Amino acid sequence: MKKVKGLRWLVVSLVGLATVINYIDRNALAVMWPGIAEDLGMGKEDYALILSFFMIAYAIGQTAFGKIFDQVGTRVGFLLSILIWSASIALHAVAKSVLSFGIFRFTLGFGEAGNWPGATKSNAEWFPVKERALAQGIFNSGASLGAVISAPIIAWLYVSIGWQATFVLVAALGLIWIIPWLIVYKSSPDTHPWITEEERAYILKGQKPEQEASVSAKDDYAPSLSQLLKHRQSWAVILMRFFIDPVWWLFVSWLPIYLADQFGFDVKQIGLFAWVPYVGAAMGSLFGGWLVGVWLRKGWSVNKARKSIIYLGCLIMLPPLVMTAYAATPLIAVLLIAVILFGFQVAIGNIQTLPSDYFSGKSVGSLAGVSGSAAVLGVLITTWIVPVITVTSYVPFFVLGAALVPMALLSLGLLGGKITPIKKSVSQ
Repeated sequence: MKKVKGLRWLVVSLVGLATVINYIDRNALAVMWPGIAEDLGMGKEDYALILSFFMIAYAIGQTAFGKIFDQVGTRVGFLLSILIWSASIALHAVAKSVLSFGIFRFTLGFGEAGNWPGATKSNAEWFPVKERALAQGIFNSGASLGAVISAPIIAWLYVSIGWQATFVLVAALGLIWIIPWLIVYKSSPDTHPWITEEERAYILKGQKPEQEASVSAKDDYAPSLSQLLKHRQSWAVILMRFFIDPVWWLFVSWLPIYLADQFGFDVKQIGLFAWVPYVGAAMGSLFGGWLVGVWLRKGWSVNKARKSIIYLGCLIMLPPLVMTAYAATPLIAVLLIAVILFGFQVAIGNIQTLPSDYFSGKSVGSLAGVSGSAAVLGVLITTWIVPVITVTSYVPFFVLGAALVPMALLSLGLLGGKITPIKKSVSQ
């Protein structure tokens, strides 16, 4: 059978494409909301309630799919996830009330949640430690690219065919994606029939940091979920996601509404401006993964490289979060938000690799899922805060984001310890 060189990059590209589709689907409601709200007589509080349905399901789905991916594998896990979310976004076309939007948003959130523990798990399976941050950056740049292209495309489709037909059309993207996924992703790299022996050896040998390479596979520590929660390192990951993910979602969920409220934009104008910040996000995804790879190749430890890039990303975010509160024009606002999301993606790609830095085996998907659920809980809380604090001004909106970043850094500093594979203690 003919072998495929660099098969891991084809796999990561497919997962990145799934992430693009994921964000096109979830952003469709936000971009079209001013028009949908006018058609159906809804307001900002209705939008927050509909988002809450999504976020609750997203929290449940993160943990559920973490276990599902660990049980059924990456191939079937992604298939289930994208089938559920594609059907759900199509059903948005028949929604007429907050309740019906909420129900379909709930199933959408549950299905879309699977993308992230699945991406983390495929990353751990297909990439050596020194390439994982770059692979995670490619996944995350898919989210940014999806957000970049969704705003103008969704706005154009809305103007051309209306919001109902737009929901149906974007749903077809996920169903089409399934075809190459089932063809390419036949198994993990240890048994995949297309992989070259050189690439297989390269991936499997690099699954641990070089300083841990002498540890045999039987010594890998893959604790159960209850055992995971006994480690402070797990709580570092969980709390970091709880505090920092809401910063991203403040803009994913509320940027179109902010542009409409603050600058009087309609759907077409939102399409012209709302994509700009996500160019910065895409650049941050790739930059963060590339830079940590450079440091690791120079001989930095995983601990030093990972912590340095996370702190760098967070420090980039803070000044523009404060400055955007007083942006005088929409162009200045979206450019500053681009810097915020650049810094966020520099940090988050490396935060998301931490489960595979600390643990191995089936524990990776489980910790990724639980920390993802914690992230959604943080997002859910901020979702309900936003309508209350933005009645007269969006300044508190940006102050809220700025306050969350130091909390994430404290979680890493106080609980993260040395970023290195955790060994099973005698008592365990």
